[in-house]
Amino acid sequence: MNQSTGEKHTILLVDDSQNDRFLLRAAFGKVKSDCQLREVHNGEEAVAYLKGDAIYSDRTKYPLPILMLLDLNMPMKDGFGVLTWVRAQELIKRLSIVVMTASTRTEDMDRAFDLGANAFIIKPARFDELIATIRSLDDWLHHSRFPSLTQ
Repeated sequence: MNQSTGEKHTILLVDDSQNDRFLLRAAFGKVKSDCQLREVHNGEEAVAYLKGDAIYSDRTKYPLPILMLLDLNMPMKDGFGVLTWVRAQELIKRLSIVVMTASTRTEDMDRAFDLGANAFIIKPARFDELIATIRSLDDWLHHSRFPSLTQ
């Protein structure tokens, strides 16, 4: 919960895998997170959401997130492209971005950090490990402060 306003924190989940989105929703539910999870299916949709384009123009329904969980390997615009775009935007460049990917490549991790990722998590293979990861993330969210993003 956002302690200063009483509003729920919004997390933007960017992942092209329907199965991974389902598992992440289920893990957030098991953790009983009070964060509001918003989902998009690729990098192009993530940019549209963050810009407030088209259906995402209603910021009451689609608020700016405090955190983006970003997959790397997606069609249309991959996670690297999203990272590059976000960090070039004056109004949202401070958005906290956690890369959450199946990639174990050191090169991908280094590139993600070079482009401005705040953290890099390899998607756990087991659901109980995913729940533990989301629990840790949720705890971190509740003990952290985030920069204001305005549009």
